[in-house]
Parts: sequence; structure tokens; C-alpha cells
Amino acid sequence: MQNRTAVTEFILLGFENGPGCQMIPSVLFLVIYTVTVLGNTILVLIIRVSSRLHTPMYFFLMNLSLLDLCFTSTIAPKAIASFLAESKAISYNGCATQFFFFCLFLTTEGFLLAAMAYDRYTAICNPLLYPVTMSKWVCIQMVVGSYICGCMNAMVQTGFTFTLHYCGLNEIDYFFCDGPPLISLSCSDTYINNLVMFTLCGFIIASTALIVLISYTYIISTILRIRSAEGRCRAFSTCTSHMLVVTLFYGTTAFMYIQPTWLSSLYPRKAVSVFYTVVIPMLNPFIYSLRNKDVKEALRRTMGHKSLTK
Repeated sequence: MQNRTAVTEFILLGFENGPGCQMIPSVLFLVIYTVTVLGNTILVLIIRVSSRLHTPMYFFLMNLSLLDLCFTSTIAPKAIASFLAESKAISYNGCATQFFFFCLFLTTEGFLLAAMAYDRYTAICNPLLYPVTMSKWVCIQMVVGSYICGCMNAMVQTGFTFTLHYCGLNEIDYFFCDGPPLISLSCSDTYINNLVMFTLCGFIIASTALIVLISYTYIISTILRIRSAEGRCRAFSTCTSHMLVVTLFYGTTAFMYIQPTWLSSLYPRKAVSVFYTVVIPMLNPFIYSLRNKDVKEALRRTMGHKSLTK
């Protein structure tokens, strides 16, 4: 029987194995991470400062920005360090910790996007009941519930992945500790792990995406019945940003996790994982702010107030 304790650390190979070839991805990751931190931090501060943005929609948006900050911070700093360092090792416990928080934040974001879709459905399709249906307490419960679901999935995925036997092979052809490359390294029978990952990820993606799809089916149907062209444009403007974010998020995560790990060599998993781990968190604040008049107006008022006080 192989000894699981033979592997005490993993090696993150990143994108290239040759010396000096990691400089380009390290610079790109550093730029993207810096922009992500600044963009999401500014969006959180604007929503907190502007009283006009103290609504359920912006409450969810603020939590999405905080979640993106945590999500990308779980991946990017360690990836940048491993790109530049001679030793690309990550300890066994460190890898398990990174994988847990990665699963936690990724799953939570899926449920949070579904909650945001339901919020838009209630605001457009049932505007008279909106203040009661989406009260502050209900919004808090939806955010907390998203984190609870994320934590449950993270515990299951981490438990199944790190009870596998790793028998000497410890080089992960990836830039962070993710399920598919870790499972492919194991010398154990991974059928159950593949089944659990496929089933759980498939259920989470399908259920949350279904909520989004149903919500926007009703939203579009309601918008098309609005007689005023200006009213239709205003209603669509509040939804297009969220629809774009949802499409990017679910498209990339479905590509990554609703397929068996033994097909990993047939698909550019690594390139796709870069997109949803560091690129989408960077794009989210710009997608919402550049297409949102309320956010842009709040930013102008905040900047104007600061310039007057100097």
C-alpha cells in the first residue's frame, strides 16, 4: 500500500517549466490583481458612502465586490510568488487551505449571482412588493445563505480531495491548487471523487443558473410589455450588466467542472481557469460601474465633494 504521507508538499509548475519563462505571467497577474483590488475597493467605498446606493441591488453588488476581493486574493498572490520564486512549492496543508477557500468563494459567488437575479426579478416584475420582499433582513439572509452553501461544498470537496493517496508525484501543472489537477495526481481510485465533483458542481451550477434563467425569462417578458421605449431602455439597463457577469461566470465554470477530470488534457483548462479566477473579478466593477448611471453619478459626487473640501 502506498503511503499518503510521502507527499508533504506540491510543486506549482505555473505556465512554463523553463527558467525565466514565468516573468510575463507574473507581470500580467500583478497588474490584473492590482486593478482588481483598486476597482472593487473603490466600488465598495462608493456604495458605502453614497446614501442613494443603499438599496438591495447595491447591497448585493457591494458583497459581490468583497467576495471578488477575497476570491482573487486566494489565488493571485501565491501564483505571483510561485512565478518569481525558484522554489514553487506549496505545503500539503497550504494547498488544502487554498483549495478550501477557492471552493468556498467560487461556490458563494454562484449563489450570490442567483440572489442578484432574483432581486432584479422582484424589482421589475413585482415592484409594489419589492420593499417587503427584499427587505434588509431578507438580503442579509440571502448573502449569509450563499456563504453557508459555499462552505458546505468547500468542506465536501476538500475532504474528498485530500483523503486521496498521493504517492510521490507532486508536480501540479497549474498555478494554484484546484480539484482536477490534484485528482489527476493521485494514485488512488478516483472514481468516487470524479463522481462527487461532477455531481456537486453540476447541481450547483445547474440550480443557480436555472434561477437566473427563470428570473430573466420573466424579466424580459415584463420589459417587452412596457409601452414606453424609455421605460424599456431603463429596465434593460439595470439588467444587462448582471446578465453579462452571469454569462461570463457560468460559461467558464461550467466548462471547467462539468466534465470528467480525465478529459483535462483535451481542453485548455489552465487558460479558462485564469479567466474566472483573476480576470472576471477584475472586470466586474468596471462592468457594473461603466454601465450604471447611479454608480457613475455617485463617483462624480464623491470626487467633487473631496475636491471642494481640499
